[in-house]
Amino acid sequence: MCDELTAEELRLAAIGVNRRQFATLGAAAAVLAGCASHGEADAATASTRLVESTVSIPTPDGTADAFFVHPARGAHPGVILWPDIAGLRDAFKAMARRLAEAGYAVLAVNHYYRGGAAPFVSAFTEWQTPAGQAKLRPLIAGITPERTTSDARAFAAFLDGQAAVDTARKLGTQGYCMGGPFAVRTAAAAPARVGAVGSFHGGGLVLDKPDSPHRLIAATRASFLFAVAQNDDLRAPEDKDTLRRTAEAAKRPAEVEVYPADHGWCVPDSPKYDRVQADRAWTRLLALYGGL
Repeated sequence: MCDELTAEELRLAAIGVNRRQFATLGAAAAVLAGCASHGEADAATASTRLVESTVSIPTPDGTADAFFVHPARGAHPGVILWPDIAGLRDAFKAMARRLAEAGYAVLAVNHYYRGGAAPFVSAFTEWQTPAGQAKLRPLIAGITPERTTSDARAFAAFLDGQAAVDTARKLGTQGYCMGGPFAVRTAAAAPARVGAVGSFHGGGLVLDKPDSPHRLIAATRASFLFAVAQNDDLRAPEDKDTLRRTAEAAKRPAEVEVYPADHGWCVPDSPKYDRVQADRAWTRLLALYGGL
């Protein structure tokens, strides 16, 4: 089961090593798992190519915690990573490390920081339990478009203040599940800085509201990647067409594709994780970020 994955298995899954391959690593894998850092400031990862830390970011509503990881040398494009409904946890730290290994300074944020420091659940399957839902539902209810927008500005400002971030290049932002619309709102919150947006099985992108995320595309200067889950498309088949039309009308580049995988397929600890399709989506993300 996905909730039995260790932190090291999640890291390996994010870079393309499955459970069987993990098992064959034997003692070496155990050493890596034992040496993996868990939020210590400026702790080097097992590969020694990256530097990672848990950081505190001032916002209008308090102090947000986030996981910041980047290559050990040089300055790189910054990326704001918005987790899914289960929040910041080892799965998203693994994904952030993978992106950092590709040459980005990645800030994986705790969008539930108003309720405390992450993690709130250890894996996606915990969110699906009654106890997990009781823990997260009040935090979900506390998120508003206005709060997401102010948080996004604070996160962008934090990245621009880091030596590891190349401020001559645009920022990227990506979100999963409920984080998909947050990524769109980020681009609208900091249009002069955000140049690329990736939404993966994003929910709530097309709403019958004046501030619907799709209506914010025109307020951005970004290119977009909308990777849609096949079961989400079945529930709302018109949304993909609305996203395409809206981006075209706004003269914003947008790739909109329905993937042959279900909601959650990109996240290593999701029961719907699909490595083949997750790798396809990751390849498209890197192509998108190549323009930063």
